[in-house]
Amino acid sequence: MIRKYIFGSPVQTGAVIEDIPVSKEHPDFGNIVTMTPFCWKYTMQHDTRIFGLGESVRGMNKRGYLYESWCSDVPRQDEGTKSMYGAHNFFIVKESSLHETFGVFFDTGSRVSFDFGYSDYSEISVSCQDTGVVLYIITADANRGKESTLNNITRQFRKIIGMSYVPPLWGFGYQQSRWGYKTEDDVREIVNKHKQYGLPLEAVCLDIDYMEDYKDFSVDKKKFPDLKAFSQELKNDGVRLVPIIDAGVKLLDGYEVYDEGKENNYFCKKEDGKADYVAGVWPGRSCFPDFLRSDVRAWFGSKYKNLTDLGIEGFWNDMNEPAMFYSDESLAAAFEKLETFKGKNLDINTFFDFSAVSGSTFNRLDDYQRFYNRAETLEGEQKPHRHDTVHNLFGGKMTQAASEGLKALMPEKRCLLYSRASCIGSHRYGGIWTGDNNARWNHMEQEIKMLPGLNMCGYLYSGADIGGFAEQTTEDLMLRWMSLGIFTPLMRNHAAWDAREKELYRFSKEATDSFRSILKLRYALLPYIYSEYVKAAVNSEMFIRPLCFDFENDRRALEIQDQLFVGEGIMIAPVCRQNENGRMVYFPEPMIQVTWKDGKTKCKNIKAGDSYIEMPLDSVVFFVRKGKIVPLFEPVMNTSQMKNNKYDLVGKGKSYELYEDDGFTSDIHLEGRIRILR
Repeated sequence: MIRKYIFGSPVQTGAVIEDIPVSKEHPDFGNIVTMTPFCWKYTMQHDTRIFGLGESVRGMNKRGYLYESWCSDVPRQDEGTKSMYGAHNFFIVKESSLHETFGVFFDTGSRVSFDFGYSDYSEISVSCQDTGVVLYIITADANRGKESTLNNITRQFRKIIGMSYVPPLWGFGYQQSRWGYKTEDDVREIVNKHKQYGLPLEAVCLDIDYMEDYKDFSVDKKKFPDLKAFSQELKNDGVRLVPIIDAGVKLLDGYEVYDEGKENNYFCKKEDGKADYVAGVWPGRSCFPDFLRSDVRAWFGSKYKNLTDLGIEGFWNDMNEPAMFYSDESLAAAFEKLETFKGKNLDINTFFDFSAVSGSTFNRLDDYQRFYNRAETLEGEQKPHRHDTVHNLFGGKMTQAASEGLKALMPEKRCLLYSRASCIGSHRYGGIWTGDNNARWNHMEQEIKMLPGLNMCGYLYSGADIGGFAEQTTEDLMLRWMSLGIFTPLMRNHAAWDAREKELYRFSKEATDSFRSILKLRYALLPYIYSEYVKAAVNSEMFIRPLCFDFENDRRALEIQDQLFVGEGIMIAPVCRQNENGRMVYFPEPMIQVTWKDGKTKCKNIKAGDSYIEMPLDSVVFFVRKGKIVPLFEPVMNTSQMKNNKYDLVGKGKSYELYEDDGFTSDIHLEGRIRILR
């Protein structure tokens, strides 16, 4: 059951697509403490658990910490990070009594603070700033059959927010990326090296280096003389290019995108409603399209034609929180502050004050308060809203602009699209990667704990930068992270310009051989992953789940936060510690252990309970659930070579229902597309 309540004057976020009547009664769970700002509180029991909140740090159980929903550019994230790139305001309060378990969604575009027992361990306190909130409270259906309470509540929520984005089949292949592939020759070398070493490859991502002076929808002809021909050259080998697009438009007269935006008043305005707001990002001084307006989204989305005409069928949108290096105002204030230090003896206090000035202009709250978006109210009236009051919608609306633009350009074909910033609602238009992580073992573990929350909020197509975006990765970390990455829908190896070069062929021969084996397993599993993904999207289910979502009455399963179910038939338990060759694994039911190495599998029966499982660094170990089978197809170099006619089945189930389509169709449905494998 879903109940809807409206408090204050919310804007139209577009998150919920079903028409749900507004309840005039008091919410069934919790209490409204204040209306301005809105504050909701709930008293927890001693064993209450909290699941959800999408892209957020720490455990799958969120109890005991503070979180903020505020789309942020956080290049140095850790377990103390309160806000990430996405704003995902849905969570489930799991009580020991299932009829007291409920889900909550705070639908708003402004900042939301979640105190999950940090100030008072027995209390949840949620406060929303500025524009009001639509509150949804969800309880499990009484007639849910064998479906767990947690899965049922999640499915109800997913249904009202609409079907998750489904990428083309090739979007599930392996993507190689780096900030620093500067020329056509750089990319060609990457592709040729993968072929030379027998490493499967689906796509190469282009970071900002391909652009002319960091201008959106431009190509530097000196670096890429004929991108259309080069794109076709790679496609002939089954490899695609995936270029980046940023939110900021370079302020430059004579640059078509800027000129059109300025002439048609498409950019965010200052308070006077006339002057365009200007801030610094990659190109320097830039303007920001007001993505909250439908006409601006249509205009910006149409600009992707500049690149689709060159054969491009996939994009990643970045810097769309929006990230800002400075504004004209904050930069002037910084220079003024620096002047005050001239001629002074800088002691320990003044030196640190001096050092902080250069970074003081980065993503400042007062800069977000200097400009305005035109947002639609629930009554359908478009009004100017100070940006910080609708901030969390910006990146998601850029994804919507891109998705709708690409659909208009190629209506019969799905394009690849993923973003850094997001909000619930944009999950219908694209996926996400989880931003600028680091080459650390605990960041790999963080991905494991984050994936279920993202799935709860509709972001099935997600994944982290394998091996870490920043810092210097190690060979063993890459091997372990790749062994996790083959189970995530988005599988991408991405790195910063100053990080270690970590293309898979750059490591030792032994490691390269293991990487080849790991990638072969990805492509052997890819039809299963694609099938389970599409079924989860169509049925409003989770592709990746915690154990307790299927075994909610199992107290051991409730405690497990580093194992995952992947689709209907697989459980994984990645090794996230350096120099460990195995780990303890909890089995809520008997399973089949599958060990993959060099295209060969070894299977072993495992009893329910706790077992120590050896997991050699050169192998991948996963588990097939009781009564299930998983198909392993003949590995290929990329999806253009897939035929799906040769396969082996692992597990002890009777059959598997494989979803198949042409890999591109925009008409997604299950009827007539299921092949039974026995």
